[in-house]
Amino acid sequence: MIIVYTPDDGGEPEQYDARLLLTAEASMLQKVIDQTWADIKGGLWDEDIDGMRGIVWILKKRTTPELRFSDFNPPVDSMVTRMDRREIEDYVAEAVANLREVTPDVTLEQLAFALRKIPSGAADPEHARRVVEEATAARGKDEAPPGGGEADGEPSPILTSSEPDTSTSDSSPTSSTSPQPTSTG
Repeated sequence: MIIVYTPDDGGEPEQYDARLLLTAEASMLQKVIDQTWADIKGGLWDEDIDGMRGIVWILKKRTTPELRFSDFNPPVDSMVTRMDRREIEDYVAEAVANLREVTPDVTLEQLAFALRKIPSGAADPEHARRVVEEATAARGKDEAPPGGGEADGEPSPILTSSEPDTSTSDSSPTSSTSPQPTSTG
């Protein structure tokens, strides 16, 4: 999960990848906000403010070790969560499988309609659009949608891509009203 933090000084949005936390950092965060890592990680799907704040704080501490949790107190609306590439691929694959299970005769157009808002909840909307397009391309019904993994290379704790496109929806797939993919560990 990616947390997009927009500084209140009008600076460029910053993206923080929650998967980059080290074990010791996650342990420290658990103590600071009195939640288990599973609760913190799960809460990101619902944009839990303590989890988002804590993860951004921990990752900022890497470059500013003296930063205290109480000193990092951004406005509530300055942080949102977005799905990373792997989460998008997993989410789309699971959504397609669920739709086909519930409605075996679902058409490609219906799939495309059901998946249309997914790019607005992605850290990389272009990647999400490609995944949705591939999942709704004409092919055999039993073929699984494409999936993969992370992009090549090591991710950085602060990602530099521009702010996600949210113009297509008032709610994102990371909101509490959306289904959540099963945890893969």
